[in-house]
Amino acid sequence: MLELSHVHKVYRVGAFGGGRKRAVRDVDLTVRPGEVVSLIGESGSGKSTLGKMVLGLTRPTSGRITFEGTDISTIKSFRAKKEYHRRVQGVFQDPFSCFNPIFKADRVLTMIRSSYFPDVSDADWRDRVVSSLRTVRLDPDNVLGKYPHQLSGGQLQRLLIARALLLDIRMLVADEVISMLDASTRIDVLNLLADLKERGLGILFVTHDLSLGTYVSDTTVILRKGAVAEMGPTREVFDDPRHPYSRHLLSCVPQLHRSWAEVDAQLAAEEPEPVRLPTLVEGDDSAPMVEVGEGHFVGADQG
Repeated sequence: MLELSHVHKVYRVGAFGGGRKRAVRDVDLTVRPGEVVSLIGESGSGKSTLGKMVLGLTRPTSGRITFEGTDISTIKSFRAKKEYHRRVQGVFQDPFSCFNPIFKADRVLTMIRSSYFPDVSDADWRDRVVSSLRTVRLDPDNVLGKYPHQLSGGQLQRLLIARALLLDIRMLVADEVISMLDASTRIDVLNLLADLKERGLGILFVTHDLSLGTYVSDTTVILRKGAVAEMGPTREVFDDPRHPYSRHLLSCVPQLHRSWAEVDAQLAAEEPEPVRLPTLVEGDDSAPMVEVGEGHFVGADQG
C-alpha cells in the first residue's frame, strides 16, 4: 500500500541557506493494509520528517514515496491532493493545538463535511458522525457542542481520529499521538489503534517510546541520524537486537523490578554474535543494510 524507496531529505540551513542538514538518509520501508509499522528513535532521528513526507507536507529531496502505486510527488493539483488526503490522514502529538479554542470541538467535523461531503443530508451526516465517534469510543452527547477546554486530551485525540475516519482513509500517520496523554488514557488510544488495524488500516506509528512500539506494532524501524539502524518484525528486533544502537536503546528502558547492575549483567551475558556492519563510504548517500534473519535488517553504524 505505502512504499518508501531510497528516500532522502536534506534541508538548507544557515545564512542564506548555504548549509545542508541531512534529516533522512536512504530509507526503504513498506506499510501494508492492516499493518502497524513503528518508527522509533530519539529526537532528531528523522521520524517526524518521514511522517510529514508521507502526508505530503514536505517533499523528499530524492527517492520515491508511492501510495497504492502512485508516486505522491507527482500529485500537483489541489483536487488531486484533496483526494490523496481523503485516503491518507495524520494525527499529531498535541491535540490541543489542532483546535481553535473559540470554536466548539465538533467544528473539525463540520469542516470535513463542507470540504468533502457538501451534498450529504443533515440526517445522513449525523449518522456518519455518530458512527465515527462510537468507533473511537466517544459518546456523541458528551463531546459534540463542547469547547476544547471542556474535553480531556484523550477525548480530543480520539476526536481527531474520528475526523479521519469520516473520510475513506486507508493509511493513518500517528505522530507521537500519546506522548502528551496520561498513563490511564494511553492504553485506550493504543487499543483504538489496534482496532483500526483490525479494520484493515495501515498505520505508521511514530514514537520515541520503545515500550509503546512493541505493544502495538507488527514491524519496527529504529532510526538513527536519519538512517535505518535496524528493521524487522517487532518481536525479532526487540528479542534479538543486533545493532549496537538498538541494544543501547533497549538497555535504557527502565525496569522497575530490576537494578541497573542486573540489566547490564544480562546484556553482557546475552551478547549476540557480532554482526559485520556495512561501512559508510565518504560521499556516498546510500545506507547499506545487512540481512541477519528473515525480514530482519541491520544498517551501517553512523558513528
